[in-house]
Amino acid sequence: MWKDITQTLDDAIAHWPEDTPFTYERTVSKEQSGSVNIGRIETSTHIGTHIDAPFHFDDSGATVEALDINRYIGEATVIEVSAEEIITLEALEAFHIKGTILLIRTKDRTERTIFPDRIPVLEKRAVEHIALHGIKLFGIDVTSVDPIDSKTLDIHHLLYERDIMIIENTVLDDIVPGYYDFIAMPLKIRGGDGSPVRAALRFKGGFENE
Repeated sequence: MWKDITQTLDDAIAHWPEDTPFTYERTVSKEQSGSVNIGRIETSTHIGTHIDAPFHFDDSGATVEALDINRYIGEATVIEVSAEEIITLEALEAFHIKGTILLIRTKDRTERTIFPDRIPVLEKRAVEHIALHGIKLFGIDVTSVDPIDSKTLDIHHLLYERDIMIIENTVLDDIVPGYYDFIAMPLKIRGGDGSPVRAALRFKGGFENE
């Protein structure tokens, strides 16, 4: 059975303070049209559970429609790491990482209507570690892979340089660490710097079976 790990998009969901909040409104009712309800959404491309295209932080990087969708389908390892600020290499070395996708549950973001002022992020040695393990997509349950106030986005760039794509704001609260099938399809937005996704996991086995 697949488990949805996507944040629900509604008017209460937190957004970057300088960014476009999510809104949905029904612009045409079935009563008005005689046949259908029709809605309209307005939002940032980085709302809720979403992927970052390299163009988000690199003007020469690929935009969403050019991304290989196979990066967002595959075998994932889900781990839990307790960290207030830095996710260290030593924390990751405790796990046997398999597949091309790594998701980290920090349990730092259970309240999704309030934008955080701090989040845990990977240290650079940890990025090198997951690159050596063949990870091609890195995901986390917080708002960014860099500190909230970062302007240089060092971890975004380091992941990109190691050919690792990014997914942020996954909902891993009830996900048991272990191995999973994974899927999270971005919308095919021409020129897009990012895209909301519908992400899901299907359990394959726990670490205790290793």
